[in-house]
Amino acid sequence: MQSTRLIIFLRGAVLAALLAVAGCQTAPPVQEMSDARQAIMAAKEAGAAEHASDDLQAAVDFLESAERSINAENYAQARRDALQAKAKAHDALRLSETGRQDKP
Repeated sequence: MQSTRLIIFLRGAVLAALLAVAGCQTAPPVQEMSDARQAIMAAKEAGAAEHASDDLQAAVDFLESAERSINAENYAQARRDALQAKAKAHDALRLSETGRQDKP
């Protein structure tokens, strides 16, 4: 009797864990998209268009790819692209800050 209850409990726990993991992968990457947009805006405001145009363009391209992936409901790819967009925007920001310091 006890072993039957234990088995039912364990099956329920495994099912709950699987649903939780599946739920994480099926949600759109809202926060990641927001973070990427903010990072791109900060890079633009810091002059990345002039000092780090390649990295800034790469960030914009990754963000656009993330948006396309969201529209296709490929949220895992969208999340990866949004994170890449944020990273490239941070690179552009860093380069633009360095570029401004180099100028008299």
